[in-house]
Amino acid sequence: MKILSVDFGDTRTGIAVCDKNEMLASPVCVITERDFNRCAEKVSDKALELKVNQIVVGYPKNMNGTIGERAEKCQEFASLLQDISKIPVILWDERSTTVTAHQYLNVTNTRGKKRKAVVDAVASTIILETYLEFRKHHRKEYPL
Repeated sequence: MKILSVDFGDTRTGIAVCDKNEMLASPVCVITERDFNRCAEKVSDKALELKVNQIVVGYPKNMNGTIGERAEKCQEFASLLQDISKIPVILWDERSTTVTAHQYLNVTNTRGKKRKAVVDAVASTIILETYLEFRKHHRKEYPL
């Protein structure tokens, strides 16, 4: 199944996608959009363009597992995205993915404007990789 992941942000939203065999997650782009509704439309357009079967939206729970303001905004975004795209959308725990993305970019010595331009796409790729790993170990509940 082809899956698109979203690292939703107030200004920049990272997009990644996997192949139909769920083997490889790859960054696609960063959508720069401050308008909430317009951002959802742009993500929906990208999902339809890539012909995905499912969308995974990063769900930034607090470290203690509670739902904060940011997670609530992501819930609203996921709901709107599903309404617009008509593609099933799920929320996926993304705690620390942006921190991990920054660590990856440190290793590759990606700095400055270039880093700012790609960190959200890298974070969305990490979200998708963790979701694919979960699916791989739960094939009975989530068949291909």
